[in-house]
Amino acid sequence: MQLRVISLALFSALLGMASIAVGQQPERRERTDPVITDTGRFGDPTSTGRAYQHYKFGIVKKIKEDELILDKTPYGDNQSFKLLSKTKFVRDGEPTNIDRLKVGDQVYVNVKVDKKTGDFIAVNVAWGMVGRKMKGQGTQ
Repeated sequence: MQLRVISLALFSALLGMASIAVGQQPERRERTDPVITDTGRFGDPTSTGRAYQHYKFGIVKKIKEDELILDKTPYGDNQSFKLLSKTKFVRDGEPTNIDRLKVGDQVYVNVKVDKKTGDFIAVNVAWGMVGRKMKGQGTQ
């Protein structure tokens, strides 16, 4: 009889400790709110699409024959990107040329760094409705 009372008391104590431990766990629920990022000015790069995840975003300030100057880039304002003859331009998912680019356009630039001079070289420049026909994007 005494053994039964002791085992019942021990079982009750263990059950009480287990319920306290479970009660202290943070409540887990599915997240339905939009994710707020720490990069408020530029947004979440993965929301743009996988094809543009590593591109730099900016607003065209000045267009020269061999240089593109952008504002509001991750590198700061008035950042220049060298344009080469092999730089590709994409507007609304279609290949185009630099003549269709205007001051004030929001662009995505795929950048390569020149190892000798440290200059930023624009490999691809995309603007407009980006992503529809870009490599890595689904055709929706």
